[in-house]
Amino acid sequence: MPRPIIHWEKVTDPSVLDVAMEVCPCNVFAKEGDKVIVKNPEACIGCRACEASTPNGEITVED
Repeated sequence: MPRPIIHWEKVTDPSVLDVAMEVCPCNVFAKEGDKVIVKNPEACIGCRACEASTPNGEITVED
């Protein structure tokens, strides 16, 4: 089962995570206050769109 992981130590521009949230076709991510979180990891289909949208590896998808 694919599992998206946010690597907070690599996040220098939080808006990158907003983009990842928007490109995800399965609504895996959500906003909690001003922070993007992995809200529905079980919905991840492993398409890796979120991973591709983060230029510095801020999000990875583990199988």
